[in-house]
Parts: sequence; C-alpha cells; structure tokens
Amino acid sequence: MEREVIRKSIIFYGRVQGVGFRYRAKYAAESLRLTGWVRNEEDGTVAMEVQGDEASIDRMVQMLQQDLYIDIADMDEKNLIPRDDEYSFHINE
Repeated sequence: MEREVIRKSIIFYGRVQGVGFRYRAKYAAESLRLTGWVRNEEDGTVAMEVQGDEASIDRMVQMLQQDLYIDIADMDEKNLIPRDDEYSFHINE
C-alpha cells in the first residue's frame, strides 16, 4: 500500500539558527527519502518546504526536536500542493 504524498511549509521558531539546523534537516530528509528545501530567514526563523508521506515528515520533525543544540519553541505549518518535479532535499543559502 502506497502512502499519500503531501507537502508542507513549516516555519520553525526558537534556537534554530547557528546550531546546525539546516544540515541536520538535510540529513534527516535524505534518510527518510523526503524532498524539499530549508533556509535561514532574516528574522531568525528557519523556513522549510518538505514533501513525502505524513509519517516520514512527522519523524523528521521529531529528529530535529531531539537534537541537543536545536530548541524549537514553535512551528507554523501550512499544507501545500505537492510538486512532481522535485527529487531531492537541499539547503537554500
């Protein structure tokens, strides 16, 4: 049984810049076969678009929350339309 592919936009608040968040997110996404991107924003938040099945996206967020240096205080999530032209997860500089 194939899982439904979804896409989410997530804004992370808290101690999320300068702690390896983007690199940890890329590692987690690749290990879970998710696609999308992550980038630091000027206001101190981290923005992400991530695509895959919901259980894998939830697992990715759990992996980030368990990191010793990352402290996610809050998240804003929005559902987006999945893209079929994306094949990897990358860091936007």
